[in-house]
Amino acid sequence: MTALAYRKAHAVARRGAVRVAGLIATVLLAAGCGAASGAAQSPSSAVTSAARSTGPTSHPAAARSGECPADDLKLTIGPGNGAAGSIYYPLEFTNTGSAACTMYGYAGVAFVTKEGGTAAGGTVLGQPAFRNAAFAPKLVTLASGATAHASLQVQVAQNYPVAACKPVTGHWLQVYPPGSKAAEYLRFTAVTCAGKIPSGSTLGIYVVLPGATGE
Repeated sequence: MTALAYRKAHAVARRGAVRVAGLIATVLLAAGCGAASGAAQSPSSAVTSAARSTGPTSHPAAARSGECPADDLKLTIGPGNGAAGSIYYPLEFTNTGSAACTMYGYAGVAFVTKEGGTAAGGTVLGQPAFRNAAFAPKLVTLASGATAHASLQVQVAQNYPVAACKPVTGHWLQVYPPGSKAAEYLRFTAVTCAGKIPSGSTLGIYVVLPGATGE
């Protein structure tokens, strides 16, 4: 083979090698992009799965977004009905604000020695009301002027032994509307237990429901 023929053959071989190398690089790049694409999709799939497993926003979060402020709620108590050692009263919340608002769950209720409770020098008598779970909480929307209620159970303190009950008469109810850190006070007189009784408190509170007395 002459020197000229050798140089031509060598050049052809180099061009072929370059084409092969380029083809290999293209294949590897495509494979890498595919892998990167797959890796990018995995977190998205994981987020989608997590969203499905988490489910929709719960009612308490929905309630907080438009919760009735204590200042816009007028508190009253309706006539009682007796049953099996307790008297049940509708604790009524009327929306005095100009806009609709929501209530959800339980109010916090306790007997106190005077209006203003601990903030004004008064003290809580006995234990705060226990939550009665007979009904599931539901989101209640109150239009302006509308009323919702929560049943307040007042056990007859005289049914407990005096030594255990340590009876005392309360004249004020301290009421925290659901989700509120501001209390309201209501004139209400009843005998309660300052001592330890099986239920913990002579007061029981049910969830807030629509209507003034359950209608």
